[in-house]
Amino acid sequence: MDSLARHSIWRTIAIAIVPYLVWRLLKRSRGKDPLADIPGPAPDNWLTGSFMKIFPMDSGGWEYHDGLVREYGKTFKFKGLMGADVLYTYDERAVYHIVLKDQHSWEETREFVRTNGRIFGIGLFSTMGEHHRRQRKLLNPVFSAAHIRDLTPTFYSVTQRFTGSLAQLVSEGEKEIDLLPWLTRTALELVAQSGFGYSFDTLEPDAREHPFAKTLKNLLCVDPGLVAARNLIFPYVYNLGTPRFQRAVVNALPWKKLHELRDMVDLTHKTSLEILEATRRAVGNGGNKEERIAGGKDIMTFMANMEASQEDRLPEDELIALISTMIFAAMDTTSNALSRLLVVLAQNPEVQDKLREEVVQSGEGLDYDTITGLPYLDAICRETLRLYSPIPFVFREAGEANMVLPLLNPITTTDGRKLQNLVVPKHTVVLIQITQQNKDPDVWGPDATEWKPERWLSPLPLSVADARVPGIYSNILTFFGGSRSCIGFKFAQLEMKIVLSELIRNFRFTPGDKEIIWQLMPIVTPTTQDAKLTPAGVKTLRLPLNVKCIR
Repeated sequence: MDSLARHSIWRTIAIAIVPYLVWRLLKRSRGKDPLADIPGPAPDNWLTGSFMKIFPMDSGGWEYHDGLVREYGKTFKFKGLMGADVLYTYDERAVYHIVLKDQHSWEETREFVRTNGRIFGIGLFSTMGEHHRRQRKLLNPVFSAAHIRDLTPTFYSVTQRFTGSLAQLVSEGEKEIDLLPWLTRTALELVAQSGFGYSFDTLEPDAREHPFAKTLKNLLCVDPGLVAARNLIFPYVYNLGTPRFQRAVVNALPWKKLHELRDMVDLTHKTSLEILEATRRAVGNGGNKEERIAGGKDIMTFMANMEASQEDRLPEDELIALISTMIFAAMDTTSNALSRLLVVLAQNPEVQDKLREEVVQSGEGLDYDTITGLPYLDAICRETLRLYSPIPFVFREAGEANMVLPLLNPITTTDGRKLQNLVVPKHTVVLIQITQQNKDPDVWGPDATEWKPERWLSPLPLSVADARVPGIYSNILTFFGGSRSCIGFKFAQLEMKIVLSELIRNFRFTPGDKEIIWQLMPIVTPTTQDAKLTPAGVKTLRLPLNVKCIR
């Protein structure tokens, strides 16, 4: 590309950034900020504020968050990037208003929507308002319990391929296995087969990783360069001019990480399009859907049949976005939830033995109602999802000027005033701390921070119902709530229960020699203290446990 074109590109980028800086200056000149006297930690500097401590991307962040809560209570303020005010809350009343009562005035942040739109397309992660509600309305039937129950045999089929390979690895006796790659591969194959009638992985011990699987993992990578390219540059470049010009800008910028991200997005779109075309060949032109993986009961085939009889159907670009979004959302969250389940069971052998007894006595190849109705299995899953949410926090943005956010727990301002309501300026971002609310002693009692599956086998404290937690599942926020709750939470529940029950039926798990630590990231991830560092300087993800075959 010639120098004139490069100059034009850099000039365009500067034009895109300067208005934001001017807006920040004008905002500061308009008078006193209504959040100015809200207490909170002092920023480290003007550029990153407290961002690097709030989101440390390592295992040290948990203690820091606990310390903030002890010092400032359930609601406080911290400085984000470039001095932006961010509210931090898990106040019951505030969360209820944001997630449920006033949910249409509290949407995903513009950065979240913009970034996901450029990576995945026009899907559930990147639409808002009426557009988002229309998409969910069309998708709700395919994620209902009535349809998910038909996928139970497919879940067992994939899981048994996993357990068969694991049995090969420990055929000569107990062995330490890094289970995280196996859980991730299994989660991807489950969503591929039951979601799209597609297969990425034979789940054999020596099978090569599918390029798409690697791409999805890299999209969640905490490599600082990739994070910056993904969140700070990529979405803004793709707001400039025509698609051809946007691609020229990305190609011209001398940044390897940006080019890596571009290639990931291209492969994601290409693979999703291949899946969609395979589905259409199966349902149309005389294709036999019964010969497909999952016997034609996968979600995409179900949707293809729906769209043939509905005028208000999803256009092709939104179907492609649905595929990539669903695979991305289902792969790492569920595999990390299963990781935590295996660790707590390895640490609590008596609970593991009791669960194994329930699973073995219930028989094999259980139907949907039986596997979802096993009481101890259900209690273990609920308690683990309560105390160890795979997603520790979510963000929302005020969509209207000077919104009133009521608090159950008043805060004391830096000048000594008591506030029961906060006035929140438009575009202010609020961090909802899921982990803190899920373990709040005011809601769950004095043993809230303890892992006790038995709490679900008897009536919960009245304080749980009184808290009016707006979660879609079990009075917790793990699957969130309102119109942006996890649409696939029944799918995730079935996956966790089938995979966990088959693993416990066939194997005994005990802690390995290395302590597993949990890194505070957008999706909580396991590793060990001595894990090797990636070229970007972050720990590789690991889940080493001792595994012994007992059948």
